[in-house]
Amino acid sequence: MTLHDLPALNAILNGSAAVLLVIAFVLIKRGRREAHKRVMLAAFTVSVLFLISYLVYHSQVGSVHYPHTGWRRTVYFAILITHTILAAAVPFLAIITLRRGLKGLFVRHKAIARWALPIWLYVSVTGVVVYLMLYRF
Repeated sequence: MTLHDLPALNAILNGSAAVLLVIAFVLIKRGRREAHKRVMLAAFTVSVLFLISYLVYHSQVGSVHYPHTGWRRTVYFAILITHTILAAAVPFLAIITLRRGLKGLFVRHKAIARWALPIWLYVSVTGVVVYLMLYRF
């Protein structure tokens, strides 16, 4: 794997995190706490791997210029700006939510998870969209 393979890896990790988050949500709605816990730990792990890969890539390459103009550029930056702002909150939300769940503080866990899940899911999905817009379309 080379440095230039990392954006694709990042998209795969983001997409995997999104899928795992949806699976974990379904599991908890079905009352399967232990399975939910395992899948959330997997989602967290995948997201940590993403963050490491992302930081390695951008520490070497810097920022990547979006090459298109017009409406595509407007859409890209609208997605990128919301993605970036919310991505800054995800590590904090994920750690707090995970910590509360692992400690058995389920009322407090659920209270923050109601915010953390949609934000984390949005960031994961838009991460894939940003990759596709930047490197594939």
